[in-house]
Parts: sequence; structure tokens; C-alpha cells
Amino acid sequence: MSRVGKRPISIPKGIEVTIKGNEVTVKGPKGVLSRSVNQDMAIEIKRDILTVSRPTDSKAHRAFHGLTRTLLDNMVQGVSKGFQKNLEIVGVGYRAQASDGKLVLYLGYPKPVEFIAPQGVSFSVEGTNKIAVSGIDKELVGRTSAKIRELKPPDHYKGKGIRYSGEYVRLKAGKAGKIGAKK
Repeated sequence: MSRVGKRPISIPKGIEVTIKGNEVTVKGPKGVLSRSVNQDMAIEIKRDILTVSRPTDSKAHRAFHGLTRTLLDNMVQGVSKGFQKNLEIVGVGYRAQASDGKLVLYLGYPKPVEFIAPQGVSFSVEGTNKIAVSGIDKELVGRTSAKIRELKPPDHYKGKGIRYSGEYVRLKAGKAGKIGAKK
């Protein structure tokens, strides 16, 4: 049996899970998430514990077993705690401002780049170079963070650009003629 799929999901107080066929809806203090899962997976709720089981040991069912459990766990965590992804802007003159569900980025282009938040995602800026992307849907928060990072990915020569907090960017030496060349 799948190590991920067989782990039960505990449902905290204040979270309501409803199952109708293959449609699962999770309501909590932060919002409501709904998702349709594979119809072969059996989802049960017993005493505030959500379990997912598979009908056979086929390769497809094993794959969907762990995936379904992880998606449901992310939904429960999202409506109770939420998710957040942090980005850093590195570079002289690079900065960000958040206002009314919009992120305005100054990234060395002739005009500032405006990034509109999708529904369910919010931005906050700490200082001028730290961006926090938060929301209840883990997939949407991650995709939005990736799109923001895509606007100016980190440069491998000077390290300038947008990167995830804690991301290591390996810097290249540059032209070989400048470093260690014979005179």
C-alpha cells in the first residue's frame, strides 16, 4: 500500500468536509475549496478522520491513491491555515509595491510591470524587495509565484532578479579572459 496514500487526514475543528460522488468540498474559516477526484478512489470520513483507499493494486490506482490523499490534505490545510510563498527581489533599483490586489514591479524595464492577483491570491510587500504571495489553494499560490519569478528570473552572472526566499543561485565566473588570463 502507498505510504502517502494510507496516512489518514485529521480534520481540525471548524472544518467541514462534504463528499458527493467524486466531488469533495472543504469549508473552513479561510474559505471554501472544491475539487473533483478520481472516481475509483474511495473517500471516507469517520470521527474527524478522512481516509482514501484504492480498489486494486494496479499502477494507475497506486498513482492516484497518493495524489488524491495529498490533494485532500492540501485542501484541509488551505482552508484552516492557508499557504504562503515568499519571493525576494535582488538588484539595484529593483523594487515592488502592492496595492488593491495588484503588484507593481520595477525590474529595470522601461516601464513598471503590473501583475494582477488571480482570485483567491493576495500579495503583501515587506520593505521594497520582499514579496509574500498567500492564499488557500496551494497550487494557485505556487503557480502565481512562478509567474512572478518568470518576469525576471535570477541572472547567473550578477545574481539580479526575482528568486524564492532561500533559493541558492550559483554565480558563473563570467568571461574566461577577465579572470586568470595571462598578461
